[in-house]
Amino acid sequence: MEKVFVTGGAGFIGSHLVDALLAMGATVVVYDNFCTGRTEFVPQNSPKLQVIRGDTLDLPALKAAGEGCDFIFHFQANADVRGGRDNPRVDLEQNTIATWNVLEMARVHGANGFAFASSAAVYGEPEVFPTPENYASHQTSLYGASKLAGEAMIEAYCEYYNMRCFSYRFVSWIGERYTHGIVFDVLKKLQRDPKCLPLFGDGTQKKSYLYVKDGVAGVMRGIEKSSAQKNVFNLGHDYFITVVEVVKIILDELRMNEVKLEFAGGKRGWLGDSPLVHLDTSKIKQLGWQPETSIEEGIRRTVRFLKQNPQLLQRA
Repeated sequence: MEKVFVTGGAGFIGSHLVDALLAMGATVVVYDNFCTGRTEFVPQNSPKLQVIRGDTLDLPALKAAGEGCDFIFHFQANADVRGGRDNPRVDLEQNTIATWNVLEMARVHGANGFAFASSAAVYGEPEVFPTPENYASHQTSLYGASKLAGEAMIEAYCEYYNMRCFSYRFVSWIGERYTHGIVFDVLKKLQRDPKCLPLFGDGTQKKSYLYVKDGVAGVMRGIEKSSAQKNVFNLGHDYFITVVEVVKIILDELRMNEVKLEFAGGKRGWLGDSPLVHLDTSKIKQLGWQPETSIEEGIRRTVRFLKQNPQLLQRA
């Protein structure tokens, strides 16, 4: 990895990845449309960092930006799992077509490796827990389907053009620079009404969460230690907690003990939501990776970061 290309490199996860790559001594090109990314998330005036404002749907611009890059991290995506029902084109365009464009850029420049931010949503609503990488899934969301389509295209390109590929199926990530998800949503709702907190579902939905620096370490461990050409890895925590437990941790960190919880009802938060997300991470653990931060501590660090950066809540 002498010169690497990171789509979405100014975003929550992508910017932490950029930090890790720069610490390794790589030259990094960040390509981001700054829809959710932030300029303050990437280092300023680093001699080994180039930041380009661009759209992954603009193939000529992508090709120009990626010249000379030997490894690609495609971490840009539509991150709103719920939005696909109201706007069915968004996942097709921002996830599937954008992934094809980035693959074309990688092919043209002869890149030797491609890493992809996939999702636990590719499993739909599984019946096996913890869910292994070889689980035969049935799709329940356009978001999950678009990520699975991206994985398939990546494997085909790597077969044709002699690249190594790494698809990482993420649970929900938490930590510093967090700009969307349950912790963010709860804080926004509490700003509007500090006495009453409306929640999707019945609060019993169970999710696994992963602290962002642990997750980035897992991404890099897979690339460094795997000898296979094509790789799919789950990345998640050993444990899971309910939505109500997440909310109680947030409220405790905020020292807000008089908040009434109101539930919309139902075992799913929204159509396409899985009531339980818990991934089998034994495959990546065999390479020496292990999450080091508890889910509770990750949530508390996320709340502290958002309290210290209230402008992020205001801009959303």
